[in-house]
Amino acid sequence: MNYLIHNATIVNEGTIRKGDIYVVDGCILLPENDTIHNSQLTIHKKIDATGMILIPGIIDTHVHFREPGLTEKADIATESRAAVAGGVTSYVDMPNTKPQTTSMELLEEKVQLAAEKSMANYGFMLGATNSNIDEILKADPTKYAAIKLFLGSSTGDMLVNNPQALDKLFSQSKKLIVAHCEEEDIIQANMRNFKMECAGTERETAALHPQIRTTEACYVSTYKAIERARRYNTRLHIAHISTATELNLLSNMPLENKHVTAEVTPNHLWFDDRDYAELGNLIKCNPAIKRNEDRLALWAALYDGLIDTIATDHAPHTLESKQKRYFDAPGGIPSIQHSLVMMLEPLFNNNYNETERKEFRDTWLPLIVRLMCHNPATLFGIEKRGFIREGYKADLTLVRPDVENTVNKERLLYKCGWSPLEGQTFHSRVEMTFVNGEPAYSYSEGTSTTAHAERLQFK
Repeated sequence: MNYLIHNATIVNEGTIRKGDIYVVDGCILLPENDTIHNSQLTIHKKIDATGMILIPGIIDTHVHFREPGLTEKADIATESRAAVAGGVTSYVDMPNTKPQTTSMELLEEKVQLAAEKSMANYGFMLGATNSNIDEILKADPTKYAAIKLFLGSSTGDMLVNNPQALDKLFSQSKKLIVAHCEEEDIIQANMRNFKMECAGTERETAALHPQIRTTEACYVSTYKAIERARRYNTRLHIAHISTATELNLLSNMPLENKHVTAEVTPNHLWFDDRDYAELGNLIKCNPAIKRNEDRLALWAALYDGLIDTIATDHAPHTLESKQKRYFDAPGGIPSIQHSLVMMLEPLFNNNYNETERKEFRDTWLPLIVRLMCHNPATLFGIEKRGFIREGYKADLTLVRPDVENTVNKERLLYKCGWSPLEGQTFHSRVEMTFVNGEPAYSYSEGTSTTAHAERLQFK
């Protein structure tokens, strides 16, 4: 079907304007296109977007949808439905499934699963190990999003700690390397000490997490990765930055000039170590959520240009597993359904007067669109998405501002069925999400029963 989205507040490429967008044959047509005025173009549905914000669909380049092999926690069908309900139209899934995605053959098997089930456009990372570097270097770089490198503990043998393997990967890879940076030796030493002191006692709580997965563990690992990337001129993306000290290793030059870039999650911007007392293992994630000082520094880094993308690290676990004692509970937070409203919430700060609110809106909205839409598409080389441009795929998100939107269990679409945000009231909501020109979600009707997702294509 063809659509006219009428009278929206369009946020795109640094500008905010009122206007219309046409959606024709799954792609974007702008009002100035001659086709609209000089042909018998049929518009099947007109959507009145008065008062609503229209942005490119969110591209979340860091998710764990758990399929194959871990589907008791989540699966592609459930989590992609949660994604489109959150305004996310494309995602890149991580390799630590069962089996781990460490070869193109296994990656293509995941592609087939997504083709059958996904509501959002899909891409996948290849996982590096100490023993598969040669195979990764031979893989067709247009078929996968990036190379995922675990420099902190993960599942199976995905921790890469062989210096020769790392040097080979960094010196020869033409593909973006996305690194989870935590120094394993520091973490394991801290873990041993705290287990001896606290296991089985009242001190065994999630508040230990940032004392085990410390600022030092993050900084040392990030420093080593960046030093190696600079030595070999490698394109390196630091996943889920969590500390103020790591920001000192980053630059604020334009994205196109950077070889080292960084990601932050909404969870590391939203929570800090004071929240462990109430939420406990529900906000246990790796790297750990740390001090309020770190959280505030991460917010400032968005403005300063030190952070290049926002992605969720959406990582569901069963509620039963999260309710275990701290040392036995897994790390990870489900968040893809609420990442956009989390990042829009500062717009509704009641401390602003009307003039200040407008000035902040005119800065904040384009910044969020750049970090969640434009930069992910540019950095990962995603074809024809992430921008409202003529001929691009019509992946679009309509947001209704200034409405109360309380997170409750009944509207959660995650298979795990829980969120640390339950009871939180936001002041915007995703009204409608288009994937390849067709509605995938509307607030009034829920998610579509028909999928129009496509495999992401990479430059």
